[in-house]
Amino acid sequence: MQRRSFLKNIAAAMAATAVVPHVSMAADAKPKGPNEFSLKEAVAAITGGKPLQTSPKIKLKAPEIAENGAVVPVKVDVDSAMTDAEHVQAIYVLATKNNNVRCAYVHLTPANGQATFGTRVKLGGTQDVLAIAKMSDGSFISASQNVKVTIGGCG
Repeated sequence: MQRRSFLKNIAAAMAATAVVPHVSMAADAKPKGPNEFSLKEAVAAITGGKPLQTSPKIKLKAPEIAENGAVVPVKVDVDSAMTDAEHVQAIYVLATKNNNVRCAYVHLTPANGQATFGTRVKLGGTQDVLAIAKMSDGSFISASQNVKVTIGGCG
């Protein structure tokens, strides 16, 4: 009698082991992390719903082809007098297709003298890099550039 109950218990344990992983993998959707923003959500959070204008005053420099998406150099220059009356208040760098599109943010004052910012960002694949500059008059100007990534850097 003990042998039969032992075999029943083993069979039940094997059946449960085979079923449990399938049940746990059947989740509807991956939960969204606290830092995951879509491009639309991030731009709305930055601009407060104000329009974004493409401008020749902002120049975004990034490589056309990045061999490694983990370290893509990006430089943003904004043509501004950097006086109390007219200056750049902030520069934002966004990667349009990353799970967290926000890459960098820098706050500027007239004391900076120049509105220039350079950094390295991670890109999960080929996508546009978007630079947004918040001007002292409350307007937002932008520039974007497509970067082709041969090896993704986000995973």
